[in-house]
Amino acid sequence: MARLVNRLTATAVRNAKKPGYLADGGGLYLQVSPSNAGDGSPAKSWIFRYQLNKRQREMGLGSLQAFTLAEARDRAERCRKLLADKQDPIAVREASRATAALEAAQALTFDDCAAKYISAHHKSWKNPKHREQWANTLKAYVSPVFGAVPVQEVDTASVKRALEDIWDDKTETASRVRGRIEKVLAWATVQGLRQGENPARWKNHLDQSLARRSKVARVKPRAALPYSDVAGFVAQLKTMDGLAPLALEFTILTAARTGEVIGATFDEFDFDAKTWTVPGERMKSGRTHVVPLSSRALQLVKAQHKVATSRYVFPGMRPSQPMSNMAMLALLKRMDRTDITVHGFRSTFRDWAAEVTDFPGEVAEMALAHVVSDKTEAAYRRGTMKEKRRKMMDAWAKYCEVRK
Repeated sequence: MARLVNRLTATAVRNAKKPGYLADGGGLYLQVSPSNAGDGSPAKSWIFRYQLNKRQREMGLGSLQAFTLAEARDRAERCRKLLADKQDPIAVREASRATAALEAAQALTFDDCAAKYISAHHKSWKNPKHREQWANTLKAYVSPVFGAVPVQEVDTASVKRALEDIWDDKTETASRVRGRIEKVLAWATVQGLRQGENPARWKNHLDQSLARRSKVARVKPRAALPYSDVAGFVAQLKTMDGLAPLALEFTILTAARTGEVIGATFDEFDFDAKTWTVPGERMKSGRTHVVPLSSRALQLVKAQHKVATSRYVFPGMRPSQPMSNMAMLALLKRMDRTDITVHGFRSTFRDWAAEVTDFPGEVAEMALAHVVSDKTEAAYRRGTMKEKRRKMMDAWAKYCEVRK
């Protein structure tokens, strides 16, 4: 009479080469598969087949390299015992793995998870300072409160303790910290390191115990120079030596952001077309931005090109590096103009366009590289908006000159 179990021998297992399944009995099979190995030897693994609640299932028990025939039989026997108690071997294994993952999480603190999150995402952050801000704010406001706590144990009370002390006085920072805590905890949940709702979520949770940001502190706009004073300011810049005054004048004339200006390279400029094309990877919006250049703006770039020792239009102390993003702010301090900011000149330009000119608002918005409607973008691509923008930038450059 044929044996129901233990049909295979060690020799048969060792010599098996034809792809397929060899039954050992009791639901245990040796699976032989073609291999990608250079020697042409087949891949062999153990499979346990069973039926539970009229459902056929197949469970992997490991490779032949990891488990001998005897060890595979022991594993299959444990599965049969679970089935005798109406337990699904696959479900039991998954539950065991989940428990093991949670136990492992006890050794991973919130700070550990924050470091892993930053490491996994920092390459997608365009601004180099963004990673520093992430690490620094969590270190300053979260680590002292629950940074050393196992990530699974971080709860709503922990999050509130970290936020309450700064919510009223540093509302903007506190709001960003809350969002960063939420993202770290969401990452930990996806990794199987914690379970349950996210205690840092805002809607229908923390919004019930913390005041809305708009109710605590009104966001202050960047300090801007009144447009009526811009010509005198630019005239003062023209009397000053150094690279920072030239960079700031160019920033004003193009209504660009600091990062866009200091990162500008000569290959982004078309002197014949009188344009500056900023690639999408350097733009806040992620979209390529074309800036029509006024005669004065183009003159500044051409003058820099004649004496260039760097690919950057406004290089830093080292030719291989761009100008520091603090250079123009430092210039304002030397001019005793701490009442305004570099970014504020964008507001100066927007106010001038709205209050002094008849240019449509969407033209000014495109000049500032703000996101506009698809219809407006399409008009720009056809050339209608581009010509209006060129006229606007020429008019702005003329307005920035001292009127005689």
